[in-house]
Amino acid sequence: MSFKKYSTALRDRTIRWIKRMKEVDILVGIPTYNNEDTVGYVITQAGVGLHRFYKDLKTAIFVSDGGSTDNTRENALVAEVPSTVEKHVEIYRGMPGKGTSFRAVFEAAVRLNARAILVMDSDLRSITPEWIKFMAEPVLREGYDFLWPFYKRHKFDGTITNMIVYPLTRAVFFKDIRQPIGGDFAFSRKMAEIFISRDVWDTDVAKFGIDIWMSAIAIHEASKSAQVYLGTKVHNAKDPAQDLSAMFTQVVSTLFYMIGEYKGSWIKKKETEPVHILPTDAREKPLEEIRVNIAKMELEFLEGFKHFEPFYRAILSPRAFDGLSQSYLERASGEPLRFPPNLWARIIYDFAATYQTWSRNRRRLVSIMVPLYFGRTAAYSREVLEKPWEEAEKLIQLQAMVFEENRDYFKGKMARKLVDSGILF
Repeated sequence: MSFKKYSTALRDRTIRWIKRMKEVDILVGIPTYNNEDTVGYVITQAGVGLHRFYKDLKTAIFVSDGGSTDNTRENALVAEVPSTVEKHVEIYRGMPGKGTSFRAVFEAAVRLNARAILVMDSDLRSITPEWIKFMAEPVLREGYDFLWPFYKRHKFDGTITNMIVYPLTRAVFFKDIRQPIGGDFAFSRKMAEIFISRDVWDTDVAKFGIDIWMSAIAIHEASKSAQVYLGTKVHNAKDPAQDLSAMFTQVVSTLFYMIGEYKGSWIKKKETEPVHILPTDAREKPLEEIRVNIAKMELEFLEGFKHFEPFYRAILSPRAFDGLSQSYLERASGEPLRFPPNLWARIIYDFAATYQTWSRNRRRLVSIMVPLYFGRTAAYSREVLEKPWEEAEKLIQLQAMVFEENRDYFKGKMARKLVDSGILF
């Protein structure tokens, strides 16, 4: 199925709203798709925050919907906000996906000459009015171009982040950003202009690749950036064993692509830099329990290995393939699944380097990593099953350090791949 490529994600009614508004100081964008149970709460909390802390400024909330088939738009329309806050609800134009929803927000922000733009996920149940101040104030008053969220999450929430995006971003882009695809960001008009200047809206960036795409650009092009402490994130989290293959493929494909785009910047660096966490008085809320189906993830790993073994043998280094084969054979024979971080890091680096010169379907290349992601996530989940959040977080940090320890391996493999393909860097 193909979709018409639009020059703008804004519909005529939204353009008329923008012309009526003329400009705003703060724009809060909320991407939605079938979020009828939570969207009203997010809108109300954002509205209260805008009124409580910025009632003397011109503020607006823009709900950018992907054509929800439930009552998301109806609930967004009736969600109460203070009279000082404008609200607009509309379906965007373009390829269905979170990225296109964000594109509409970027375009609206630039047309409205917004000084600060915030985007908040529409399934949040832990957002408070204070989040608006925590995210907007550094952009408005302190000259920050981009802010990432920093919050406590359940040990089984955000496994794509924990297993690959966080450690790989930290190791390859040399920035310790804990939630590079957290979904709740704040940024300046300058960054919005940069985002809409890129012609990426018929790629995975228009879908779930948007968060890591924004983060990669901000890491390399924002003049001033930081993380903001927001307490606890509670949202509609999914069991990692559910079908996250589409999200995984879109996110990881985009991350691999951005690694190639910025190779001239990161390949010469030596040490990871900490990214300042702006302190706040945000309160931590109790984490909601997330159950995981470890047996299903292990089965996905076993079946995937059998199906894709020739590809793994061709793509992975002999050492990595032998380690992976050993993990498969042990689990297939009834032993516990072992999938150590060092093996995982080498596998990710082998795929990331191969991606840069892959001349066939790159998305297909990434998709065959999904069974391996299930294997590594299953091993991690079993290891932390009875451990508290703090112990699980220590293991995530140790894994990130392993990725850093193997960084030279990746640099060397990247260099060889590029030289063999005649690509200069």
